[in-house]
Amino acid sequence: MFSWCEGVPPRSAFGGLAGHAGPGALLIGRHQRHAVCVRPQPPPGGHAGGRAEPVRGVRLMRTTVLRCAVVVAAAVAGFGVGAVLAQPANFPGIGRAATAPELAAWDIDVRPDFKGLPAGSGSVARGMDIWEARCASCHGVFGESNEVFSPLVGGTTRDDVKTGRVARLNDAAFPGRTTLMKVATVSTLWDYIHRAMPWNAPKSLSSDEVYAVTAFLLNLGGVVADDFTLNDRNIADVQGLMPNRNGMSTDHGLWSGKGMGNGGKPDTNALACMKDCSAEPKLASFLPDFARNAHGNLAEQNRLVGAQLGADTSRPAAAAPAARPSPDSSALPPAESAVASALKLAQQHNCLACHGVDRKIVGPAFLDVAKKYSGRADATAYLTEKIRIGGSGVWGTIPMPAQTLPAADAKALGQWLADGAKR
Repeated sequence: MFSWCEGVPPRSAFGGLAGHAGPGALLIGRHQRHAVCVRPQPPPGGHAGGRAEPVRGVRLMRTTVLRCAVVVAAAVAGFGVGAVLAQPANFPGIGRAATAPELAAWDIDVRPDFKGLPAGSGSVARGMDIWEARCASCHGVFGESNEVFSPLVGGTTRDDVKTGRVARLNDAAFPGRTTLMKVATVSTLWDYIHRAMPWNAPKSLSSDEVYAVTAFLLNLGGVVADDFTLNDRNIADVQGLMPNRNGMSTDHGLWSGKGMGNGGKPDTNALACMKDCSAEPKLASFLPDFARNAHGNLAEQNRLVGAQLGADTSRPAAAAPAARPSPDSSALPPAESAVASALKLAQQHNCLACHGVDRKIVGPAFLDVAKKYSGRADATAYLTEKIRIGGSGVWGTIPMPAQTLPAADAKALGQWLADGAKR
């Protein structure tokens, strides 16, 4: 039996400290906000089998009891009693010190001074193979991207590599700003590719693959040669070739503390007059009607993480909720549940980021795919395999990367396409 610790109100389970846990209490949690404080609680009447009782009026939910029991049992089994009870000296009774593997799993950032950069290497040639298989579908074969994503490469010259300043950043007539025109540190490229790419499977690239992709991207921008191999020993030399390496300044008040910028001194000395003030502006965003659904429904194209889920652009602005809810297959007739399930899988596996049901986005519309293969006897098997291994050249120059989804999900999507991609 478990209960909240006596003397600790519920808010202390989310990081606050009020009172102490009392003798025999145990606090387990990866983070103080998610910590759960539990201790043995004798059942009413002193006999076994009773229900846990609240302490000082704090209601104890059954789910909390179950979670507490599982966490404590797992911790004792995995780390031993001594490790579980080990607690930081400066927070007695609160949690435990994070283990080295737990810290390493989160500590993956790479700083501009290359602290945190893992050992490894990757050639331009190897990077090209990875790029064409896993990156080109969104960013183009040559980093030029497509109508959805911004270009990564372009706008830099050999003179920029020599001077460290991109001249076209000062050219108002130049049509756009690419990534290599703006980024000042090669560590930024390495770090972002490592933690966030590819879009449909972030953190799936090995360190050597990240070195290779970074080398290929720099090669596309004319920074390194075709036969170059990037590694942890020469990446600092490559920093000296970045086209916009001198375009970033720390001589301003945005950096605080000693040793960075001007020590936090404000860039201006203006004083707010605090009179005759205009009304506070209301900040908002909107899509003009003519562009609202130009690239398909935004609610279906966002990854299912974060607070920004995208507006339902398939409906008028006044009627559109913040995000389209997933179809509820339990409320549909049996004949339509397979369709709802397929649409849910298409959103879950980010298929709708590149394919609209009835319109082309990056790849063809699902209805066009269904129409193209409607006469094939093996359409389900063929489409299932194409989903799994990807391909290029059938619907244009932008390739589709291989998809890492369960075989059953791929088959369900293939069957849905073979049946006409119904909504």
